[in-house]
Amino acid sequence: MKTHWSVLLAMVVMLVQAFVGAIPALLLLDRANPLRPLFGALGVTLVGLLLVYLVRRFLDRRPWRALGWRNPSHLLLGVLAGAVPVLAANGLSLALGASALIPVDPAIYAQLPLAALVVLLGQAFPEELLWRGHLYDTLSDRLSPRALLIVLSAGFGVLHIVSQSAADSLAERLLYVVMAVSLGFACTAARVWSGGLWMAVGAHLGVHLGMRALPLRPEEFGVMLVLQTVMLTLAGLVLLRGRGLLSSRARTGDRVTA
Repeated sequence: MKTHWSVLLAMVVMLVQAFVGAIPALLLLDRANPLRPLFGALGVTLVGLLLVYLVRRFLDRRPWRALGWRNPSHLLLGVLAGAVPVLAANGLSLALGASALIPVDPAIYAQLPLAALVVLLGQAFPEELLWRGHLYDTLSDRLSPRALLIVLSAGFGVLHIVSQSAADSLAERLLYVVMAVSLGFACTAARVWSGGLWMAVGAHLGVHLGMRALPLRPEEFGVMLVLQTVMLTLAGLVLLRGRGLLSSRARTGDRVTA
């Protein structure tokens, strides 16, 4: 399958798994049921696994093991790589007056493990399985390392134009997409650095946990997005430099090892 069709199919699969996977929980569980988000997220993961399996089995004919299952301990390292830049960006936005702290009951942090599990199953794992797992493996023998970074980052980010956010103007919506591109860049860099899928999953999860750890109300949402974009991009660059992808050798067009 050609590169552009592979990326387009990944976008379609991401939308389908998000909507179809959540339907059983929405239909079977009452809105007030505290387990509804968890079962909805589990449905997204299960549908995502099924769709990726079908695509790899019947269209791309790629082995399941090539998704990068090794080093599951890198999940925690990825959480750190994703959370630190977001916390730094949000701390700067707070210092600059671009955001304000939201008063919350400290007991809400007791719900953070459940929230983390919901994000892991509903977004971080199924989305990274698709982009930094399946698509990374599929495209890595066709594209140069830098082209692969661009395609995976841009494709992932552009799809977030349909995501909900605090953006209330066209400029902020565009900045939100750019921030999502930087998230895709950081997660792809995590995949390159670790050589496996789990650090990318952890980085994706870490970004969401970083957002929740410091609850903020946007005063200048555009400024917050710019700061998050800069910090996530820097985090990705640090990871890439650690694997020599920014070296002169990488510029000669060496392929990424899947």
